[in-house]
Amino acid sequence: MDNNSEKLKVEDWINEQISRGKYGFSREMLESAFPVRSPNALKHSLSRLSRKGKIVSVHQDYYVIVSPEYASRGILPPALFVDGLMKNLNRPYYAGLLNAAAFYGAAHQSPQEFFVFTNFPAMRPARKKGVRINYISKATIPENLLEDRKTETGYLKISSAELTAADIVQFHKRIGGLNRAAVVLEELAEAINIEKINREFIEETQTSVIQRLGYLLETVVGLEEIPEKLYRCAQDLQIKFFPVPLNAAGKIRGFSAVNRWKVIDNAEVELD
Repeated sequence: MDNNSEKLKVEDWINEQISRGKYGFSREMLESAFPVRSPNALKHSLSRLSRKGKIVSVHQDYYVIVSPEYASRGILPPALFVDGLMKNLNRPYYAGLLNAAAFYGAAHQSPQEFFVFTNFPAMRPARKKGVRINYISKATIPENLLEDRKTETGYLKISSAELTAADIVQFHKRIGGLNRAAVVLEELAEAINIEKINREFIEETQTSVIQRLGYLLETVVGLEEIPEKLYRCAQDLQIKFFPVPLNAAGKIRGFSAVNRWKVIDNAEVELD
């Protein structure tokens, strides 16, 4: 680092990152940029810039740079910094549930909650400047069922429409319940590619989720082609269906499971 760069302020360096289209950095990156500065001096600079609202720590030593257009919010929308964060952590991920559905025009993305799927070990949820980031852990992240979407700051990995539908059913409690799930499925149906209801999708999806998804698409949403392909594909792969309650937490005694999905209809689900 030359004499001029030694005099460079941390704030100037951060502004330079914005000019390069970068809106996040790690403590390690900062230390590499200022090798002659002491850790305490850099810590002081970070604290000062945090108080000024220039940066926000979103996970341990990873900071998001708040560009002028988002200064009033105090933080960038998660869709603009999650990719950089997860790359810094070297973890596979995808944005899912309503956040993914919004990209398909199937749900209105809630600005107060953002769902990120990643692998283990589990990550704790974070709340920053009124924005909550929830992490859902999976044993594996199905890269073949993800899509890249362009954002203001780069790209964001989201679940395919098909995977989004499955997750909406599996994690329906996270989005407001089965009624909300059914509404989103109805809106999402147009984005589902029937050709992608295939072996890869079936093998990545829990059997009980396939059953509930097919049941909801067929009996509540009123579709024919997509649930038929889902059922046929599961049968071709010799997936065995056993009775499962539509509402896993509900009572099952006295409710019928007389349908090809073997779903115990123990919940009233309606499209609002």
